[in-house]
Amino acid sequence: MKRRDTLALAAAAGIGSLAHPLALASAPAGAPRVLRTAFPVAETGFDPAQVSDIYSRIITASIFEALYGYDHLARPAKIVPVIAEGMPEVADEWREYTIRIKPGIFFADDPAFKGQRRELVAQDYVYAILRFADPATKSPLFSSVQNWGIVGLDERRKQAIDAKKPFDYDTPLEGLRALDRTTLRFRLKETRPRFVESLCVGDLYGAVAREVVEFYGDKIMEHPVGTGPFRLGAWRRSSRIVLERNPAYRKVLWQATPAAGDAEGQAIAKKLAGRPLPLLDRVEIDIIETAQPRWLAFLNGQHDLIERMPAEFIDLAMPGGKTAPHLAKRGIRGVRTLTSDITFLYFNMEDPVVGGLAPERVALRRAISLATDTGREIRTLRKNMAIPAQSPVAPNLTGYDPAFKSEMSTYDPARARALLDLYGWTDRNGDGWREQPDGKPLVLQIATQPDQTSRDLDELRQKNLQAVGIRVEFKPAKWPENLKAGRAGKLQVWALASLASAPDGQDIFARYYGPQSGLQNIARFKLPELDRIYDQMSRLPDGPERLALFEQAKKLVVAYMPYKLGVHRYVADLMTDRVVGYRRPLFWLNWYHLVDVLPGGDSPA
Repeated sequence: MKRRDTLALAAAAGIGSLAHPLALASAPAGAPRVLRTAFPVAETGFDPAQVSDIYSRIITASIFEALYGYDHLARPAKIVPVIAEGMPEVADEWREYTIRIKPGIFFADDPAFKGQRRELVAQDYVYAILRFADPATKSPLFSSVQNWGIVGLDERRKQAIDAKKPFDYDTPLEGLRALDRTTLRFRLKETRPRFVESLCVGDLYGAVAREVVEFYGDKIMEHPVGTGPFRLGAWRRSSRIVLERNPAYRKVLWQATPAAGDAEGQAIAKKLAGRPLPLLDRVEIDIIETAQPRWLAFLNGQHDLIERMPAEFIDLAMPGGKTAPHLAKRGIRGVRTLTSDITFLYFNMEDPVVGGLAPERVALRRAISLATDTGREIRTLRKNMAIPAQSPVAPNLTGYDPAFKSEMSTYDPARARALLDLYGWTDRNGDGWREQPDGKPLVLQIATQPDQTSRDLDELRQKNLQAVGIRVEFKPAKWPENLKAGRAGKLQVWALASLASAPDGQDIFARYYGPQSGLQNIARFKLPELDRIYDQMSRLPDGPERLALFEQAKKLVVAYMPYKLGVHRYVADLMTDRVVGYRRPLFWLNWYHLVDVLPGGDSPA
């Protein structure tokens, strides 16, 4: 156990005597409003162009600001201007977007500005986006920006690589230009009616001042400077992160628009509407990587909020999805949220055993799906914190239909056996294991990881497949190694999960799109009919015609089954009664400024 985990466990040793979760941490009235929480995984740094891990991005989301964002309480998701004056002016069939930004917004004070106030200008967004394309930045997320199709961006990057010269930030780019101090224009290669969704990700695509990057050089990961409600106050790597109120933050008032029937959202809005942001003075985050010390630290009153309750404590904390009575008596409440994610088992479509579109290969994949007891997985392993996935489109996304039912979640081992028999996957030598139609041995090679959750899932999967006569061999490796091998097409079968980052369900179908083979399409599935539908989706505006394409795409991917879809997961978050306004975001990470934590002397009433 690491030292920081040991300290948290030791501090929680006296938990049994506590009467209230804040008993050891109460503060006098008028004390600073502080949210205390913990991350289960260490951060890597805070430069938006260089980080890709979720916990670093949670921090950058509070420091940097995108042009647009999402309404905190609106469900379904609603895009709202943040830095932009309003929604974009769109021209040339959604290929040109012109955006005007609000004047009078300033970056947080920093030595890089040499004592001067630094106003945000449109060119700061140009610079920030170009940094993803600069080979010297080595951004792991360049492919995401590349997919936007900004005119001239690929050529600008190639020029720097071929000439082995510094990236050109100064020559105006046709597809990304600051027309003046407050006007930004994007020109795209292709029609993109939903391009604005890409501009909502503040933790990645917020404005960055060039002089800050040049001032700190190789130390830029340690010196995030943005226009957001917080700035980095203190940082002990892999141990503790402190965000503090940004004194230079402009006047912004709390506002949100929950649906009329959303009682919880309406109550939050009534309590907080019109208050100046951020509501908090400080956010203190400890890094506690082991589940038990993190859980005990929360119970001991060291933290106000524990996000993503560890699965091993769900039955203790939220049996049946409701806060346990012994916790409720201590002023703790739990919130369970169905997330926009999906788990899946992918088949390498170039593999000679499980891949291809031949009827017998399709039959094998469908039989594996029918033999998978998703219901038992949900009940026993996931503690009822999931629902079966019927299609690739996750809840809260465009194209999700809770009434859509498919074979994907059906558990029917008898039908699986009949399907295998029909297409020649039979036991020819009487040893109890099926062979391939040509008589060769049938052994599934499933990649996995050496952690307890993976082991539990593997055990259930092995029992399911053995019950229909399919032999399985598991190949354990660390997750990054499996990812590298999977993208290279070297794995036969592997289990993964994916979380949506935007409200449009088409992004999910990139996993089935031929040109994304080996990238988002890790299964290397290639079906011209699906590619045609995907391209049509991209060009069409939202509406009935586009939704009809979603239905066609769902039916195709269920029929060919390059992925055996698993579940959409619930997440449980627990907090003390002094946390006000919390609601788990759907796709965004910037929410610290929108919640309040009452000081210990204040009443939560």
